[in-house]
Amino acid sequence: MGKITGFLEYKREVEKYDSVENRVKSYKEFTIPMDEKNLSNQGARCMDCGIPFCHSGCPLGNLIPDFNDKVYNKRWRDASRILHSTNNFPEFTGRLCPAPCEEACVLGINEDPVTIENIEKNIVETAFKEGWIYAKPPETRTGKKVAVIGSGPSGLAAAQQLNRAGHLVTVFERDKKVGGLLRYGIPDFKLEKQIIDRRIAILKEEGIIFKTEAHVGKNIKADDLKKDFDAVLLCGGATERRNIPIPGADLKGVYQAMDFLKQNNQRVDGIKNFEEVIHAKDKNVIVIGGGDTGSDCIGTSNRHGAKSVVNFEILSKPSKGRPAHQPWPYWPMKLRTSSSHQEGVERFFSISTKEFIGDKKGNLKGLKTVEVEWVFKEGERPQLKEIPDTEKQWDCDLVFLALGFTGTEKTLPEAFGLKTDFRTNVEASTRDYKTNVSGVFAAGDIRRGQSLIVWAISEGRQAAHHMDKFLMGKSNLPLKDDNDLPRV
Repeated sequence: MGKITGFLEYKREVEKYDSVENRVKSYKEFTIPMDEKNLSNQGARCMDCGIPFCHSGCPLGNLIPDFNDKVYNKRWRDASRILHSTNNFPEFTGRLCPAPCEEACVLGINEDPVTIENIEKNIVETAFKEGWIYAKPPETRTGKKVAVIGSGPSGLAAAQQLNRAGHLVTVFERDKKVGGLLRYGIPDFKLEKQIIDRRIAILKEEGIIFKTEAHVGKNIKADDLKKDFDAVLLCGGATERRNIPIPGADLKGVYQAMDFLKQNNQRVDGIKNFEEVIHAKDKNVIVIGGGDTGSDCIGTSNRHGAKSVVNFEILSKPSKGRPAHQPWPYWPMKLRTSSSHQEGVERFFSISTKEFIGDKKGNLKGLKTVEVEWVFKEGERPQLKEIPDTEKQWDCDLVFLALGFTGTEKTLPEAFGLKTDFRTNVEASTRDYKTNVSGVFAAGDIRRGQSLIVWAISEGRQAAHHMDKFLMGKSNLPLKDDNDLPRV
C-alpha cells in the first residue's frame, strides 16, 4: 500500500494548534490544516503490513490502508468513496474519535503510528469542499415507515442507512435542535455546530424527516409510534449522570458537567436567557473526573476566564507509555494530555472527594479530599483505601462532576415496556438488535452503555441492517461480522 518505504522516510505529523493565547478567546476550532504534500506523506507511512490490525481496532471496520493509499496518490475522491463506504460521518469521528485504530496500527509496535484520524478528517473536508458529498435520495420507496428516537450519531447513522434502503424515516429528538450529545455535549472548539448542520441538510434532502422537541414518553406516546410506524429504533443514549453521594452535594455551585457544557453550547448558539447561569469567570473551578468530559469542562472554564482550574481523578496516574499488561494491539490506559489540559489546569491523581463545604447561604466555598490507593488481590475486585493523614481542604466556587453515566434514563424503557439489564441498559442482542417488544429495536449507548462515537455509528449501521431484514425479509445494507468487532 502507498509508498513501500514511506514509514522509513517520513515521521508522524499531525495538525498543529493555534496558540493557547489566541484559541481561548473564542469557541472556534483551532487546528491549523496541513498542506496536501504533508498529508500525502502521512498516507505514505501506511505500511504494506500484510494483516492490517487497524481494521480490528476500528469498530466500523474502516478500510484504512485503502484510503491511506489513495491519499498518498492524491486520489482524494476515491479516498472519500472508500471512507464513506463504512462510515456515514467521518467529519465527526475525524474530530472526536480517540482513534483505537491508531493504537492497533502495526507501525505503532516500535514507531509512532500512522495519523489515521487526521487523514480521515482531511478526506471528508476535501470531499465537502469539492462538492463530492451531496444528497442521494433512494430511487424507490418500500412504503415502510420507520421511527428513530434520538438524533445522536447512532440515530443519524441508522436513519441514513434505513432511508437508503427506501424506507420512510422520521427521527424524533427531544431537544430543540438535532444532534444529541454532538450538539449539546461536545464543545464548539472541538466540533463547530455548522459541521452538524451541513450533514443534517443533506439528510433532509435525502428524505429523512426530523421532529424536534418531540420527547417520546412525555409529549409523544410510545403506543402511537408503534401504531403509526412499521418499526421503531431507540437511540436515546446513556444519559443518566453519575452522582457523588457525599455531604454538601446539593450546594449551589456543584453541577453536573453536562449541565455546564450544554448551557455553554446553547450560549454559543445565541441563547441568552437561562433559569440559572453557570459561568466560570473569575471562579476557582474544580473538575472531578479525568475523562473527556472533564477535559471539556476544563477547556470551557478557561474560555470563560476562570481564576483557577483544578482536575481530580480517583484513579492512579497512568504511565506515559503503554502498560506491560496492555500490549499492542489492545487499547492502552496511558496518560493522555488533551488540548484543554495544555490550556491550563492542575491535575491530581489518586484523590477522592469527601465533602463539599458551603457558607450559611448554601453556596459552595470549598471541599475536602483524601489521597487514596488501590489495593489489588488476585481473584478480587480492586479495593479503594484511604491514606491516613492526607486530608486536605480546597477553596473553590464551582465544582463540575464529570463522573460518566450509569445508563439510560427510564422514560423510553418504561414507555415501551422494555426489559433492561442490571446497568439499566435496554436489553437487545447484537445478533439482531431486537428488544423484547416486537418491532422495537435498540442501538448505541442505550443498548451497550456509555461508549465511543465510533461505536455509536457502528451500532446504528448494524441495527439498520437487521431492521431492514425484519421489514423486508432480507437486506442489502452492509453488515459487519460481530465476531470482528473489537471490545474497546
